[in-house]
Amino acid sequence: MTTHNAFYAQSGGVTAVINASACGVIETCRQYSDRIGKLYAGHNGIIGALTEDLIDTASESDEAIAALRYTPGGAFGSCRYKLKDIETHRSQYERLIEVFKAHDIRYFFYNGGGDSADTCLKISHLSDHMGYPLQAIHVPKTVDNDLPITDNSPGFGSVAKYIATSTRETALDIASMCSTSTKVFILEAMGRHAGWIAAAGALASEDGAGPPHMVLLPEVPFDRQRVMDHIDAAVRKEGYCVVVVSEGARYKDGTFLSDAGNTDAFGHRQLGGVSPTLAGMVKQDLGYKYHWAVADYLQRAARHLAAGVDVEQAWAVGRRAVECALEGKNAVMPAIRRDSDDPYRWSLFDAPLEEVANHEKFMPDDFIREDGYGISDAGRRYLNPLIQGEDFPPFENGLPKFARLKLERVPRKLAEYKL
Repeated sequence: MTTHNAFYAQSGGVTAVINASACGVIETCRQYSDRIGKLYAGHNGIIGALTEDLIDTASESDEAIAALRYTPGGAFGSCRYKLKDIETHRSQYERLIEVFKAHDIRYFFYNGGGDSADTCLKISHLSDHMGYPLQAIHVPKTVDNDLPITDNSPGFGSVAKYIATSTRETALDIASMCSTSTKVFILEAMGRHAGWIAAAGALASEDGAGPPHMVLLPEVPFDRQRVMDHIDAAVRKEGYCVVVVSEGARYKDGTFLSDAGNTDAFGHRQLGGVSPTLAGMVKQDLGYKYHWAVADYLQRAARHLAAGVDVEQAWAVGRRAVECALEGKNAVMPAIRRDSDDPYRWSLFDAPLEEVANHEKFMPDDFIREDGYGISDAGRRYLNPLIQGEDFPPFENGLPKFARLKLERVPRKLAEYKL
């Protein structure tokens, strides 16, 4: 049987479990070595393919690859780089074909979020547009949980567990000091357009009564007076108020509370920090002493607190991606289907990329509490299973021990390419 080589790369913001997906891809490719020859990883995502900066995963031991399952970050380097349409930037695609031909790459696995799904879809069109046989499979990943079709996105469960845990822990801290010190604590979570991560903070309260006393979502327009009244009422009743706010909190006209005025490589607005902005309102309107925190990279890098179910799903979609390719499929994404809430059961199915790329999934109205400042019972039923289970990394000398890869480069066969 003729074998051909494969390419794997990571894209966009990394998660605590993206390397678990890499582990799933690599281990499965090794299992099918009679059908897949070499598996090359792109250094820094699709840029690695364009510049022919390829990593030979065969140089890594089985033990090192297995260790990726509990290693955070992006082991092979990630990027924010969006390919233009074939019609407007044909030279990029011609370059990709040159690299793929030079290294006999026929399988393409791209591990990322919505913009990465778009890139993968464009790559899948190479066979039709440029006559090169290639199967492109998207491996889902995003902390934002905004990928459509799939019930949830690998990466989200772990960041949700981190935010819920941090909310519960800091609430106890604030409660113990509020009589003579801080009255209001504001925790900022990621989520530019969808409030899934901030909503997970509400899981800190088992009965839904708080803390947190309020959750501010992009899906609910920000009303300064209502928010200040809610904070003031919580302080007067309980002595303190804990707020979890999504970075994408916005006014009714769509303006972000903290628009930094810039855009990233994917064209998304860069946000300047909603928690200090909201804290300033608290000081100005209420005069309460406050503290705020921005979870930022901490929430997506916290592999030490990853959700066990998230790790399992991340590995499984990596494995399924390889199986899809071997089954002759193209332009699909392994997606998660929720089979039941209690007990929680899930399975995988293959979603067409046309229905994934350039689409976002927002918090459904029935997941949001009636007053807009928390989650409903339906939201809690959805979120709670995703943070279940612990999957701790090994520790050495008091600190987690992570994979250390050789990252040996594949010799270049083509001329240098300038991006």
